[in-house]
Amino acid sequence: MPTNEDLYDAAIRLKEDGKLDEAAAKLDELLQTAPNYALGHSALAVIFTRLKRHDEAIAHAQQVCQLEPKDAFSFTALSVTLQRAGKILEAEDAMARARMLQGGHHH
Repeated sequence: MPTNEDLYDAAIRLKEDGKLDEAAAKLDELLQTAPNYALGHSALAVIFTRLKRHDEAIAHAQQVCQLEPKDAFSFTALSVTLQRAGKILEAEDAMARARMLQGGHHH
């Protein structure tokens, strides 16, 4: 039985080979068993953005923010995903949140 990391690494190799649909399927398989695996959601956001499946990309980027709410990078990635989907105001909100987190508001 492959570990989460095995599935993730396999998906990233597929992505690097340009096999985006297969990579997405592999990550989907990973998230079926490990729905809280933030890296999987993060990678899917990137892949779905490349595939121009923006609604799905945004959903996965938002999931990362829910799983890693204190990580500024989660919100930066969400902002980029939203920008690429043409949702500029939402992207600016996400970037503001990232800046706030980077500003040392860690408890």
